[in-house]
Amino acid sequence: QVQLVESGGGLVQPGGSLRLSCLASANIFSINTVVWYRQAPGNPREWVATFTNGAPTPTRYADPVKGRFTISRDIDRNTVYLFMTNLKREDTAVYYCKVNDRRLGVSWGQGTQVTVSS
Repeated sequence: QVQLVESGGGLVQPGGSLRLSCLASANIFSINTVVWYRQAPGNPREWVATFTNGAPTPTRYADPVKGRFTISRDIDRNTVYLFMTNLKREDTAVYYCKVNDRRLGVSWGQGTQVTVSS
């Protein structure tokens, strides 16, 4: 599997913004779909956003984050981003990135904590 490292989480006030990063140890995002998930305390893990490799409209979002979150990728930096705006308390969770490579298999990052609070 490939190593994935999320970063960029932290404490932010409601209405604020954060940009999360998912850095890969190999040039994997250029050829694979990448997915962001999150898990809040006491809740199951839920899907947040997907960047589908090769798709004409590559981005998809879960309903709770539509219009507020943006997923993007920088192939040269082996990095996928999740830009979050107008953050709500309900967005508080640990955010994870995931990729499934044909040869390397499924890889998960360790997660980065996002806390939205006054």
